[in-house]
Amino acid sequence: MQFRHAYSVIMLLTVSTISHAQPDSLWSRTFGGSSQELCSSIQQTFDGGYVLSGISESFGAGLRDFWLVKTDTHGDSLWSRNFGGSNNENCHSMQQTTDGGYILAGDTWSYGAGESDFWLVKTDANGNRLWSHTFGGIGADKCWSIQQTYDGGYVLAGYTGSFGAGSRDFWLVKTDANGDSLWSRTFGGNSDDNCHSIQQTTDGGYVLAGYTESFGAGDQDFWMVKTNANGDSLWSRTYDGNNDENCHSVQQTADGGYVLAGSVFGADNASFWLVKTDANGDSLWTRTYSGSLWDECHSVQQTSDDGYVLAGHVWVMGAGEFEFWIVRTNANGDIMWNRTFGGSDYEICYSVHLTDDGGYALAGVTNSLGAGDFDFWLVKTGLDPTTDVDNLFAPLPSFIEISTYPNPFNSELTLDVTGFARDVRITLHNLLGQEVDVIHEGVLAGSRIQYLAPATLSSGLYFVRESDARNVKTVKVVYLK
Repeated sequence: MQFRHAYSVIMLLTVSTISHAQPDSLWSRTFGGSSQELCSSIQQTFDGGYVLSGISESFGAGLRDFWLVKTDTHGDSLWSRNFGGSNNENCHSMQQTTDGGYILAGDTWSYGAGESDFWLVKTDANGNRLWSHTFGGIGADKCWSIQQTYDGGYVLAGYTGSFGAGSRDFWLVKTDANGDSLWSRTFGGNSDDNCHSIQQTTDGGYVLAGYTESFGAGDQDFWMVKTNANGDSLWSRTYDGNNDENCHSVQQTADGGYVLAGSVFGADNASFWLVKTDANGDSLWTRTYSGSLWDECHSVQQTSDDGYVLAGHVWVMGAGEFEFWIVRTNANGDIMWNRTFGGSDYEICYSVHLTDDGGYALAGVTNSLGAGDFDFWLVKTGLDPTTDVDNLFAPLPSFIEISTYPNPFNSELTLDVTGFARDVRITLHNLLGQEVDVIHEGVLAGSRIQYLAPATLSSGLYFVRESDARNVKTVKVVYLK
């Protein structure tokens, strides 16, 4: 499908010149050894700390291993774990799972069937490996993105050189909760098509994004593919900025549409590129952000006010080579503020995460600080100055829906959940509003919860209350002892 161009705006920014105040850096931490460590993913964990993942050449069994680092709320290391064989393993994506553990994905050259294979590693809450699985053929297969799905399983996306129509195709792999493959799908043409990001959508399907050299108007364009819950393609769209474009991140937005972020490349320059679409993938607007001659965007998140925060790196004249660059926009993609973080040498940000205090956690690599050639670098900012503090925790549209049955219930109540939220608390309250029991705490990915009423619970009318960062909902239930 051709890119339907609504309108585009190019914003030439002076780095750190702002229309609003910038968030301050509260602290930063480095993690690494004497060689190279490259961080690709950051997430705030249920306990308020942080977890980072990427690759390590200083620790582990092989030339390069998966590396997982867990910190406390201040960014101080609690533990780290490495996973790998005698060759190279590259971790590109990670998520905390509903059981408090972690799921990591990337590619392995030590295990599997081919040149390189998708590698999926599941750990417990302490980072100890529970199981791992490879997926691939005789060619090169590389996984860039992982997400736990509503059914408790996992979905992996990247590219395959073993299957499909072209030299590289988008490859989508769905597994059950134990990591065993349920099905896989390829999408692509006769040339190179590389998927960098995946998200499960509120309808239970999936949205994939990356770049295509098979379709579109240019040599390399953003490409987004929407599927149903079985991975069958519903539609796809290409987006062309009149040069080469590489999409690194996609997210479904609160209005049901999508936002894609990556870079647009000229003959001797690169800029952040942001594309906003409607629910059918048709472009509403695009924005280009240029702070220097060479800026690349790797991550985007929607903010609580329906704006966006983008993160990557920028060339800073007179300072280091590259520095972390964070760009904050309003809902229309107009710049609100931007900020750099860096030292005297080389820093690249690969991931940005919205934190519970209204700030941001940024993660990537540093060559200016730390112990080795390159180290993990975690930067924590303070409160976003554009945040309405009074409404920081105000209810927003929620993706979580809960239905209960039977109602009335005798001893066991079934809760069917659709949607996804990170920090969810489901509780049982009496008519006075008092909490009498906790049904669930933590990540909630659409699933079925069986609640057993305690022996001390009296017959009567109760309220099941679901609260998350986006909303609070209640459902009336009747308990008959």
